[in-house]
Amino acid sequence: DEIPTVVGIFSAFGLVFSVSLFAWICCQRKSSKSNKTPPYKFVHVLKGVDIYPENLNSKKKFGADDKSEAKNKSVMPKNSLHLDLEKRDLNGNFPKTTTKMQGSPDLENSSPKHFAERKKDSVSPDSLKSITSLSSEDKQDKLGTLFFSLEYNFEKKAFVVNIKEARGLPAMDEQSMTSDPYIKMTILPEKKHKVKTRVLRKTLDPAFDETFTFYGIPYSQIQDLTLHFMVLSFDRFSRDDVIGEVLIPLAGIELSEGRLLMDREIIKRNVRKSSGRGELLVSLCYQSTTNTLTVVVLKARHLPKSDVSGLSDPYVKVNLYHAKKRISKKKTHVKKCTPNAVFNELFVFDIPCEGLDDISIEFLVLDSDRGSRNEVIGRLTLGSSAEGTGGEHWKEICEYPRRQIAKWHMLCDG
Repeated sequence: DEIPTVVGIFSAFGLVFSVSLFAWICCQRKSSKSNKTPPYKFVHVLKGVDIYPENLNSKKKFGADDKSEAKNKSVMPKNSLHLDLEKRDLNGNFPKTTTKMQGSPDLENSSPKHFAERKKDSVSPDSLKSITSLSSEDKQDKLGTLFFSLEYNFEKKAFVVNIKEARGLPAMDEQSMTSDPYIKMTILPEKKHKVKTRVLRKTLDPAFDETFTFYGIPYSQIQDLTLHFMVLSFDRFSRDDVIGEVLIPLAGIELSEGRLLMDREIIKRNVRKSSGRGELLVSLCYQSTTNTLTVVVLKARHLPKSDVSGLSDPYVKVNLYHAKKRISKKKTHVKKCTPNAVFNELFVFDIPCEGLDDISIEFLVLDSDRGSRNEVIGRLTLGSSAEGTGGEHWKEICEYPRRQIAKWHMLCDG
């Protein structure tokens, strides 16, 4: 009887020792990994605070780095505010505090005149000439000016873009005569890198001072890239207002001599509005016995480019209305980078009334944009009051129940 007891005691001690040793090894590996610089695709610097993506999957999460470099410590004052990124609200803003946030002293203390004088050596004479030659009438038609800097870090093989500020933006809110601006930036033509700044409230001269560092871009490919800045104003209750855009081809821009300060006039967005926004093939079938409507989203073709950043990533949102009130909604999967998408997705809707007299169905073709709200490419409405092919298609499914009827429809402007 004593031998099994002794064996059990030794086994228990061995198990405890093994678990303790395993936990100690895991802690050592974790601490060693935390000291290494992770291979992130890009680094976002907001007012001197480094913001790293936690991982490289489709979810964009950001966390603040606890250890800042000695160089940043020497630049930032001791009274600077350490921003807690977890406390940001849904709009990307930080809650108001009594402590005054101090960013880069050079940018905050410098007047527009000093900023223009400081970048004379790096800005081309043509751009300076265009600024000084503007008359007062021309300035009223302008949408403001965007100030930014470009730099290439040869040691880290990284392309660095600093969005400094924008000045003279128009007021998008007619009541308060202000805007809530933010900037989306995309590197063309591959459209892989898409970032955006935080929203600044109630200002026409926003000072962003946000730095985006993109790794893995060889210097030899910089000349083939184009920067696309989209200036928007946040709207909590509807789609964000587009103020304008700036397109910067990097061909001919020399970054080997260091940081290049630049400014460009914000121009009106070049939206390709045409009578044809593409076509959508849908099939409908009304089952009078079960009082259901079967909708099949089949194909889309000839979809336009949603913006200058390239092909769209389309998907279709289906809304069912009863007496002008939406009672159900569905959506398809996203098709990447194509003007001719094949969906082949079926949805079944329960009809709350007898017949289809008060029923209508809406198809919205949207461009999936992970960085902001999705843009409507085109719209299609089918119902008894719909005009054109939408009304004809609806009349056919009412006259021929239990028959699947498919038709191509032209999309209207969203």
